[in-house]
Amino acid sequence: MAIFHNPMKPLPSLDVLKTFLVVARKLNFTRAADALNVTQGAVSRQIAGLEGQLGYALFVRQARGLALTHHGALLIAPLQQAFAQIEDALAKGGGQSGTLRVKCPTCAMRWVLPRVIRLQNERPEQVVEVTASVSHGVEFNAEQFDAAIVFSATNARPSGKGLTVHHLFDEVLTPVCAPELWKPDGRTKPTPDDLAGQTLLHPTRDRRDWLLWLGAYGYSGLPSAKAQHFDTLDLAISSAMQGLGVTIGDVSLIEEDLRAKRVIAPFALRVPSGAAYYLVYPERPAPSPALQQFAQWLNGEAAATRESLRLR
Repeated sequence: MAIFHNPMKPLPSLDVLKTFLVVARKLNFTRAADALNVTQGAVSRQIAGLEGQLGYALFVRQARGLALTHHGALLIAPLQQAFAQIEDALAKGGGQSGTLRVKCPTCAMRWVLPRVIRLQNERPEQVVEVTASVSHGVEFNAEQFDAAIVFSATNARPSGKGLTVHHLFDEVLTPVCAPELWKPDGRTKPTPDDLAGQTLLHPTRDRRDWLLWLGAYGYSGLPSAKAQHFDTLDLAISSAMQGLGVTIGDVSLIEEDLRAKRVIAPFALRVPSGAAYYLVYPERPAPSPALQQFAQWLNGEAAATRESLRLR
């Protein structure tokens, strides 16, 4: 049965249609909300509003998720084609202006932003707009970015049809704190016992980063009961710089902070977490010369960081 749109009725907004495509891909409101960086309630309301505007159901609500209705399934291919044409037009416009739009998780901004600013000072014609997000992924079909920095477990390397992926560097963990907070006696190498009485700053609620590092040291628990929890690594590092406690830091992300002695890393032990940072972007439309130059430059910056870490 064909579906016809009444020309007298207003068309749904592009944002709502993007939400529909993400929900159709995830078949779960919660996972779609995570991908779009909005609340589950907002996604549910958008879909309900779209169904009301169209006059037919798009999904069947089931106990373990969603299923597309016949009408919903018919919309996917033409909407994907329409968005591809829009993205192609926007990419051509962006290519003419030389502006690159890059999504970046907040935890990586400490590494990315100083380098992007330096790039633009050296090459004023290369305009890069970096958008920080608490999300660690990207949905190019639903978000208007040319490229993204993605944080992902090594065994879950970003992949997908038509996606170019460049490995930048692995996450390597060690405790860091403000220089004035750490007063070693200088006679013995520090051990986790020296953290007793310190406030441990946790970048995650489950404390997994601290427990991973301590486990590599042979410890099965936390050496201090004092703790504060944060939603992002960047917030935990910023708090450590203020002298509020000791956090686990990624030595690659805080490379310049260590060099400038805004923080110190008292322990020699550094533990790979099994996660890494990647630069990703769609292969279609074809990457612009500006994007190709940016990818080549960022890979060079990442190689320098990896070499610096190897020599420490």
